Amino acid sequence: MKHQVIVYGTLKRGHDNHHLLARARFLGEDRLTGLTLYNLGPYPGARLEPSSGVSVEAYAVDDRTLRALDELEDCFPDRPEQSLYLRQRVATRFGPCWVYLYNRPVRASQRIDSGTW
Repeated sequence: MKHQVIVYGTLKRGHDNHHLLARARFLGEDRLTGLTLYNLGPYPGARLEPSSGVSVEAYAVDDRTLRALDELEDCFPDRPEQSLYLRQRVATRFGPCWVYLYNRPVRASQRIDSGTW
């Protein structure tokens, strides 16, 4: 497994898109105070903003899984201006991990103060 990613929404265990992590190795959970979650309706979006913490799950993934996650998140590393989410590394207790950050305005979205989706 070449990459480490953290997830905070529909990719977490027990949620609709967790099947995309079937080939991944679960590393554990963390709570990151450098992220804030917003309710976008059917899924959340995270932004790099201070908060009381966002609950995340960390996984080790291969290239194929990372590409599948990019596809799910409409993340185009070579065209960030067209991406719904941007993939960026953040510090976690597992070391640097990729996280998908929402790449649209959140003015009309409610902040999820609990940090849990």
